[in-house]
Amino acid sequence: MGNRSALITKADATRLFEAARRSGFRRACVISHLDGRVEMVAEDCCFDEESVTPKNDWDDVLK
Repeated sequence: MGNRSALITKADATRLFEAARRSGFRRACVISHLDGRVEMVAEDCCFDEESVTPKNDWDDVLK
């Protein structure tokens, strides 16, 4: 496999992450596709374990 230049440079990725942070997003992800597209996904919600895992009523009983 030959060497080729990066689809997105470190400086460009840093700019994207800084822009997401300044815009108020808590998480961001840069996806570099093989066809040259660069996609950035950002979200402002934070998941804690209780919101992802449903509460089981028996957990309190068995403690």
